[in-house]
Amino acid sequence: MTFKRKLLLAVLPLTFSLAMPASALDIKFAEIHPAGYPTVVAEQNMGKKLEQASNGDITFKMFAGGVLGSEKEVIEQTQIGAVQMTRVSLGIVGPVVPDVNVFNMPFVFRDHAHMRKVIDGDIGQEILDKITNSEFNLVALAWMDGGSRSLYTKKPVRSLADLKGMKIRVQGNPLFIDMMNAMGGNGIAMDTGEIFSALQTGVIDGAENNPPTLLEHNHYQSAKYFTLTNHLILPEPVVMSKTTWNKLTPDQQALVKKVAREAQMEERALWDAKSAASEEKLKAAGVEFITVDTKPFYDATAPVREKYGAQYADLMKRIDAVQ
Repeated sequence: MTFKRKLLLAVLPLTFSLAMPASALDIKFAEIHPAGYPTVVAEQNMGKKLEQASNGDITFKMFAGGVLGSEKEVIEQTQIGAVQMTRVSLGIVGPVVPDVNVFNMPFVFRDHAHMRKVIDGDIGQEILDKITNSEFNLVALAWMDGGSRSLYTKKPVRSLADLKGMKIRVQGNPLFIDMMNAMGGNGIAMDTGEIFSALQTGVIDGAENNPPTLLEHNHYQSAKYFTLTNHLILPEPVVMSKTTWNKLTPDQQALVKKVAREAQMEERALWDAKSAASEEKLKAAGVEFITVDTKPFYDATAPVREKYGAQYADLMKRIDAVQ
């Protein structure tokens, strides 16, 4: 083989690679919730918009139902860019980005409408920026509505006294363990995927979450009592791996922010419909919804707000001032 021929063969692959368009950026989105859940639907619609608006330069695939791991495992994968996007509970973020704990504190929001006004405004953006500017290696893009969290248990909780000694699953954040303990329960941290069997085997007596979660994860098969404490009203950030974010062009970054914000607004309408439908299905399945006086629960958690909220005193005043 002549030198010229060898040179030609060496150059040909480079020529073809330059002539071909750049490969698409593939986005894997991980979700702990199952297909059809409000967050999953809104995020899938967001993915369709990304694919269409980018003319295929960005591709999107949803992995729902926890198939890529627990929230903690997925966050770790997202931090290194193995997963490109996810929606995560603030309970997981709090230990790494302490500033988000202002939203994690019990009864920091007056009601659901108050929470939405806060996340739609300056404070909501500030908290997203705190996550982005941390060493978490994530870019926080928007908020999903995680609903109001209340107690669901195997025995009825009609007052603060009924909760005493009950083993209640909470998210893995010391703040939530302290919150549950302050209300008289025994807070036990575990992943969402472990709750079903833990309820069945008696490892826990209950958990705390919203009606769609109680229904979709089949926890109602063991926990037949839903006590409307509304002790937490938690927004949940949609995040992208900063490793992935840095591969996007400025125009693509602007597009991702735009469609994520649209997903934020779309998801809450889906949430409201899903929450109402879930409550009706749960009642039909024999779940009793219990209305309680929440003031004793609020008063019992005052030490938790004092312990974790001291550094956020000014921000909490701003949150309270939002009308």
